Amino acid sequence: EISLVESGGGSVQPGGSLRLSCVASRYTYTSGVKAWFRQVAGKEREGVAAVVTRGGDGTQYYGDSVKGRFSISHDNDKNAVYLQMNDLKPEDTGVYYCAAGSILSLLSHEYEFWGQGTQVTVSS
Repeated sequence: EISLVESGGGSVQPGGSLRLSCVASRYTYTSGVKAWFRQVAGKEREGVAAVVTRGGDGTQYYGDSVKGRFSISHDNDKNAVYLQMNDLKPEDTGVYYCAAGSILSLLSHEYEFWGQGTQVTVSS
């Protein structure tokens, strides 16, 4: 079992930027992939970005709606993963969750461990 703690959410105007952070309590092989999801009330959880953090892989996936605007990165020394969000739009509003699993995917059922979420609001 591992725990994930997100931080960095907040309110920003359209076109602004935010950086989310997620720190895992420990590293395991089954948590060697980290991802960010987001969810709006009444809608399914949407995969935003994912990265292979085990070894020196670094392979990344992005959801179509965030390509070119969001960037995922990681720091294995800190068991941390980050999501840099630029050119934010109102439709990016939601609760952002950090997740850990063993398969690179943007499907929520592939992830075993989840954080509590951090709210991101994009509004003028």
